[in-house]
Amino acid sequence: MSTGYVTLSRQSGLMQEIQAVANNIANMSTTGFRREGIVFSEFIKAGADANQSVSLAAARGRHLDLTQGTLEPTGGVFDVAIEGEGFFVVGTPDGERLTRAGQFVPGENGDLMTPDGHVVLDEGGAPIFIPPDAIGLAIASDGTISAEGRPIARLGISIPADPSELKREGATLFFAAGDLEPVEDARVLQGFLEGSNVNPVVEIARMIEVQRAYELGQSFTDREGKRLSSLIDMLSR
Repeated sequence: MSTGYVTLSRQSGLMQEIQAVANNIANMSTTGFRREGIVFSEFIKAGADANQSVSLAAARGRHLDLTQGTLEPTGGVFDVAIEGEGFFVVGTPDGERLTRAGQFVPGENGDLMTPDGHVVLDEGGAPIFIPPDAIGLAIASDGTISAEGRPIARLGISIPADPSELKREGATLFFAAGDLEPVEDARVLQGFLEGSNVNPVVEIARMIEVQRAYELGQSFTDREGKRLSSLIDMLSR
């Protein structure tokens, strides 16, 4: 029976990786998207005999690729991209979240917002208000927003103390379970958006590789099922 459990644990992990790769491919044109992969580990299960054990595949971890995406010029006044480390901080109904998607717009009440309606926060954690009569808006490389040379606010740019704690929520939002640290030397580019860091050629090649591995495991499972069925038939005669 252990043969079936070992194969099933492997197939389950491969299915998770197929889903992760498919999600990467689906979001290769999504602004600020970060590709994700599955981390496999070994789980040792003790056998009935103290000298025996069964090795199972455990796919319980995820790896978030924080590599810089391509910076694409848009010319938009409130389109901003971070060159280097850091995330923009936005306020959601569930609390503060991080994002690399810098496509912002002023809301009806003047607060700077994401297309999904989340408020963009400044370095102090407060919503950024853009006066409706503001002209000559500019965003400096340190994230300072000004109108006619007068500072209005400064974009909050932070990074989690432990990047491995980042958890994806949706396509471009991330939740950090630990503390956030401000990025003092962050470089902000106005009129640019950061594209996805997904390499379609690599992802498609990985998809083919994982699918072949899954099909191989499925064929092994089918043969093992036939073997057990034949054994049961023979013993029942």
